[in-house]
Amino acid sequence: MKISTQWLHEFVNPSATAEEIAERLTLAGIEISSVSDALPPLDNVVTGEVLKVAHHPHADKLRICDVRVSAGKHLQIVCGAPNVRTGMKVAVVLPGSHLPDGTEIRVSQLRGVESQGMLCSARELGITHDHSGLLELPGDTAVGINLAQALGGADKVLEVEITSNRGDCLSVLGIARELGALFDLDLNLPPYAPVRPAIRDNLPVNLAAPEACPVFAGRIIRGLRTDAVTPLWMCERLRRAGLRCVHPVVDVTQYVMLELGQPMHAYDLKHLSGGIVVRMAKTGESLQLLDGNAHTLEPDMLVIADSKRPLGVGGIMGGTASSVQADTRDIFLEAAYFSPEAISDRERKLGVQTDAAYRFTRGVDPTGQTRALERATRLLLSFANGEPGPVNRIAGRKSAAAKLTLRQLKLRQLLGIKVPAGDVDRILSRLGFRTRKHGRTWEVRVPSHRFDIEREEDLVEEVGRVFGYDRIPAIAYPSTQRMLPLPEEQLPLARLRDILIARGYQEIITYSFVDGPLQQRLTGSPGIALANPITTDMTVMRCSLWPGLVQTLRYNLNRQQKRVRIFEYGMRFIAQHNEITQENILSGLITGSQYPVQWGLPQRAADLADLRSDIDALLVASGAVEHLEARVAPHPALHPGQSAKIRLNGVDLGWMGALHPKLLRELMLDQPVFVFELMLGPLLRAHLPKLAEISPFPSLSRDLAVVVDAGVEAATILGLVREAAGRQAIEVRIFDIYYGPGVDSGRKSVALSLILQDSSRTLTDEAADATVKRVVRQLQSKLGATIRD
Repeated sequence: MKISTQWLHEFVNPSATAEEIAERLTLAGIEISSVSDALPPLDNVVTGEVLKVAHHPHADKLRICDVRVSAGKHLQIVCGAPNVRTGMKVAVVLPGSHLPDGTEIRVSQLRGVESQGMLCSARELGITHDHSGLLELPGDTAVGINLAQALGGADKVLEVEITSNRGDCLSVLGIARELGALFDLDLNLPPYAPVRPAIRDNLPVNLAAPEACPVFAGRIIRGLRTDAVTPLWMCERLRRAGLRCVHPVVDVTQYVMLELGQPMHAYDLKHLSGGIVVRMAKTGESLQLLDGNAHTLEPDMLVIADSKRPLGVGGIMGGTASSVQADTRDIFLEAAYFSPEAISDRERKLGVQTDAAYRFTRGVDPTGQTRALERATRLLLSFANGEPGPVNRIAGRKSAAAKLTLRQLKLRQLLGIKVPAGDVDRILSRLGFRTRKHGRTWEVRVPSHRFDIEREEDLVEEVGRVFGYDRIPAIAYPSTQRMLPLPEEQLPLARLRDILIARGYQEIITYSFVDGPLQQRLTGSPGIALANPITTDMTVMRCSLWPGLVQTLRYNLNRQQKRVRIFEYGMRFIAQHNEITQENILSGLITGSQYPVQWGLPQRAADLADLRSDIDALLVASGAVEHLEARVAPHPALHPGQSAKIRLNGVDLGWMGALHPKLLRELMLDQPVFVFELMLGPLLRAHLPKLAEISPFPSLSRDLAVVVDAGVEAATILGLVREAAGRQAIEVRIFDIYYGPGVDSGRKSVALSLILQDSSRTLTDEAADATVKRVVRQLQSKLGATIRD
């Protein structure tokens, strides 16, 4: 938001430069991002009056103007502007001066006629972008004065950055109130006294949605002059605030919004039928807004309607059908309070952004509607005449001023210093709070414009920031340092990151919004659609980290990086039972060669076993690798023969596998890609080692080769062996798998190594052989296994 310091000084006039004001406001929490000149350098640019206009003898589009620039001094200036005319007050650039773009103005010949200066448009002077004609000054402008003086004089513009909780500062009044508190000055408020009604005309208002619109005020004004022109001083203030003049009525509503922070809207009365109804939109209703686009309204949108149709979207934008036009004489002025909840997100659904919605979503004073109407009426009547009717204010519900208690003890505890009681009273009073002191406490009534004040700590903050954080000395606060518990059962996330990085991975961070079609291919789920995606390839919330990994892979492959090992941890979002569940997961991707190019190792492509090894390394850190198993299972994005569901202690942990060849072709990937995705929570739960006595008795080793169906998983075999061998099997491993001659088609030979040991006695060969026989019987009965000789 841009604010003119000249406008501010009408409310409060501290003895400080614009830069000093900006510094004080910033230190008080109202950030001023920049201070700039309101006008470009306008030396030797004066006001003049066109006394005579004649046709140029050698150019149809040029005119020869006799311009008076001071008493008794006339200049002959050749001009091509279409709006030049006799009696017009204009800006004259005298010979020897320069335009803001550096062009030097000299006495010169234009098509054979001498021109002794230049008549300028607003764009040529660097004031606005308007180049449709000469900058026309009001008829009562004095001749021969500097143009900057005619436009209001030297001024600075403050660029204010307001946080979302300080909607009360989105106005000149709000910033002036802050300055009054900071410099201990009284506010000089413009005249807000009621304008006496000249007519009795009134428009009935029905608040059908009082929760969304608790307060609605309006007034009819008839007989406005259609030839009225917005005063230059008002246009100039709007320009300095970043707005342009469009119509006297609209300009007044914009001016009041900037001055008081209350958005307003004006309707052409002849286009209204019956009264005003403030209601929620009906399903299927549509409305053409002032942005020129037709919008389909949704039932959660608040509309201002008459008896026949919606007229505008409450708090956001009006419709074109009821807007004021050049021939508008009778209007209905609206000033309402819309709750932030009724406005929030609606403008994004409509695809529009307005100053009104910006203010309503941050909070507007619910008691300031009548004041804004009176101010706008007085301004409008001052130059457009008209006859006002009475103000009709409808309140759906009343809100009492919040009461809080502020204790001196709390002030000292939080600020670390003792603020004099007189300063506390002064600061709160200047900010609009009403206080009553009772001993060492204050009873404080919160003003209606301060939505952000909810508790005692908020009052302490108000006192502290205005008193001056720079006045609070820096003192080392004595505190007792205590060690926080670090549970052994909790593995630090940094440990998992370090493991993957040590194994050649690089960590990436991608957006939570991903491409919908890509996510559908990778997960089989479209994901949660965004109402207003920021780009066409970020349309849904991710339900997996794979889309981000694959996009990153494609980016690197397109830049000739063939070996990629990346991982990411973060949230995924799952829609369940009309709610969105967030889950922390860890995902990784590898492709290309297993090792970087080097002389010590032969080059080979990474495969699924390498990916499994990386997953095992993660579980080694938590001591749970022995409880990890991979079960063959289909996944829509993974290769049918290289897809596995990862389980930990019998609970699903995630997936691993190679991307499906069809998916590789669709994504134009020309090399195998392996991915995994694991729930992060179980990975971070460490399994504490338990003390166990080392058996003093020797162990025995037995090898066994069994033939089973080719589809039998290794995890199934190992589980049955451990179950049959019992506690004597301290280690069971598969050390060879064979397909080929000597083994029937559709079968495979699996070689097992069993390490047997008893903790209470020496295990004999007979006992070991008996254990092996139990294992063989178990495999024969469960899997139809045969012993391979």
